[in-house]
Parts: sequence; structure tokens; C-alpha cells
Amino acid sequence: MKRKIILGRTGIEVTRLGFGGIPIQRVSEIEAIETVIHAIGHGVDFIDTSRAYTTSETRIGRALAEAGKEVVVATKSQQPGADKIRKDVDISLKELKRDKIELYQCHFVRDLDSYRKVTSKGGAFEGLCKAREEGLIEHVGITSHSIEVLDRALDDGLFETVMVCYSFLEPKAAEYFIPKALSCGTGVIIMKVFSGGVIEEASPALKYALAIEGTLVIPGVENKALFDENWKIFQGDLALTQEEQNEIDCLRENLGKQFCRRCDYCQPCPEEIPIQHVLGIKSMVKRIGPAVLDKEWVKTALDKARECTECGTCKEKCPYELPIPDLIKENIRWVERTCGERR
Repeated sequence: MKRKIILGRTGIEVTRLGFGGIPIQRVSEIEAIETVIHAIGHGVDFIDTSRAYTTSETRIGRALAEAGKEVVVATKSQQPGADKIRKDVDISLKELKRDKIELYQCHFVRDLDSYRKVTSKGGAFEGLCKAREEGLIEHVGITSHSIEVLDRALDDGLFETVMVCYSFLEPKAAEYFIPKALSCGTGVIIMKVFSGGVIEEASPALKYALAIEGTLVIPGVENKALFDENWKIFQGDLALTQEEQNEIDCLRENLGKQFCRRCDYCQPCPEEIPIQHVLGIKSMVKRIGPAVLDKEWVKTALDKARECTECGTCKEKCPYELPIPDLIKENIRWVERTCGERR
């Protein structure tokens, strides 16, 4: 198995195990910077972050300045308009302490309506193309939790890379999407290899994701010990053992009726509950930290969730037959316990 790939038509060569920049916002600045430098020292040469990840860009910028090694940096913005995302490019350059960013992505394009806004005249894609013409970024990508959105992006051929969710709990992308992307020369970046923290064992998760040749995998870590565990797996035999395959089968069976795939087939909710956000609150706290519970949009989502009438509309529409009303109540109870512990 090759340990390096060419990231599609970008022509960028990178080590297949990259560095995801979400978790470093939840530890101290010193630990975050040390972790990034440690990863670079071991051979990581692709680092992904976002304007949405609070302190992540700033900390990565400081780490890069100290590390003194050339790495490929990718960041992203959720701004849908050209002018606003162009301003975000300037902010990212400043925070990351760089004259140019190798890959800038339209971040978390939720659905086809959002995609149309991003790619229409005056949309974010136009703003990134302008930044590319100015020499401030080199390549333009897109990230989404929706395979439908990413498949449309492949057909339109506008973006050089796609970032897609893929794990043994979310294997759908491998059915046709990832092979299609690779066949048309689009770089594939795999996120959520641990399904947002639901999967705890690193070895089966990483081996499963890395089994798809030609892709770049970017697990997020917040300390050197977690990075070392991942790197050791990456450097070893990447074939799944029978014990690991058994573990995968067991987790699929146990979590199959508990795990939200973020497909949004349950929407619209009569009470306007953002169901995927409520069902994903535990993994959100695990990835970002308890401070995420203080964000207004999270508070609003949870307030709406408390108004759930258990009408069952979402349950009927869920293709995975999840007991959504029960899971909503369980997550609300978990949040209330967590908030109590924080006080």
C-alpha cells in the first residue's frame, strides 16, 4: 500500500495520513502547538483546519512558524458569498502566517440549495477563484456531509478536491462516490474516520479508511499520545486482523440503531428541531469541548429539541429506523448532566 498520493488534479503529493485541526482548539495553546510540531516532525505534510474552528488556525500558524518545515495547508470557510469568503481568505493568511494557502475549501455545504448559492454568480466559489487569480490560494475544494452535494460537485467539475465522511459506520461513500471522484481526477480527502468520536478504537477505524487507495485520511488529534498511536498504525501492517473485523461487525450491530448518519431524510421536523445536530451533540462536545454548549446556535437547537412532541414523523422517514424521539430525549438528559458537571 502506497504511503503517499497525488491529490487529484492539484498535483500535490502528500503523505496519506494528514492532520485534522478540529480537536486542538479544546486543549491549551502550548499543548496544541506542541502536538502540531510533533506531527510535522514525524512526517505529516498535510494539515487541515477551518475558519470555523475558533483558535485552530492561529495555533497551527504558530506551530508552522516554529516547525520550520514545508507542509501543505488546507483551510476552509462556511461563508456562502464571494466578498465574505474573500475576506476570510485574508484572515486565514494572517492567522496561518502564510503568503499563500495551498487548498481553500467551501466548508460544510449542507444541501443542494446551499450548493447552488455557493456556485452561483456572486457565490463563494467565485470569491475563491478571485483569490486564486490573485495568487493567495492555489486550489479550490469543497466539503460536505451530503454525498448528493458532493456528487453534484463532481458532475459540475468546479472543485479540485472533495472532503467526504467515511468510516465503517458510514461506508456509503465507497459504493460509487469515491471511485467516481478518483476516476475523474478529483482529490479525495476522508474525514470522520472515527464517526465524530463514536468509534474509539483507532486501529480498525484507520485501517478501514486507509484501505481505499488514492485517498487522504485526516483524523483529528489534540495531543502527542493520540498522534503517536495513529502514526504507529499508519506505519505498520494496514491489513485488518480477524479480531479487528469482528470488532467492526460488533460495533455496526450495536450502534446501527443509535448512530445518526446526518442524511437529513428526517427533515423537515414539524417543531423545526435540527435533528442531526441534537443527535450529534455528544460527539460535538467530544471533538470541540464543552464550551460548544455555550454557542447560541447550539442553545437554540437544544431549546427546540426540548419541544419535541414525539409525533414520530422523523422516525417514519429515517432510512436507518432510528428511534429518533428517544435519542433526542437521551441527548437532552446527557447535556443537562454535562452542564451540571460544568457548574
